[in-house]
Amino acid sequence: MVKRIVAGAHYGIRDWLAQRISAVVMAMYSIFIVVVLLMQPTLDYVTWKALFANQWIRIYTLIFLLSLFFHAWVGVRDIFMDYIQPVAIRLTLEIMAIIALVFYTIWSVQILWGA
Repeated sequence: MVKRIVAGAHYGIRDWLAQRISAVVMAMYSIFIVVVLLMQPTLDYVTWKALFANQWIRIYTLIFLLSLFFHAWVGVRDIFMDYIQPVAIRLTLEIMAIIALVFYTIWSVQILWGA
């Protein structure tokens, strides 16, 4: 009988596909934002503020950031699973990474829609 230790492992195509999709979203946003910024006559605070006053830019930026955070989570989790063998240490680090990424998500929303 195989004894399975549950330590946050999620092997399979789902995570592989999610990381690839998030990479495509990030690439598309990067190309989009570079084109938009190159089309601006000047890149000063007023232009930047006007650009992010558009709701759709904020939403697309949030989608980019959520994709980035999820992409980072899958990568960090895989690194932890591959290189940190003690389960308690691995779970502690995974929880710390989750807390940090949730904090970054909240902070991103605050930056995009804050005053």
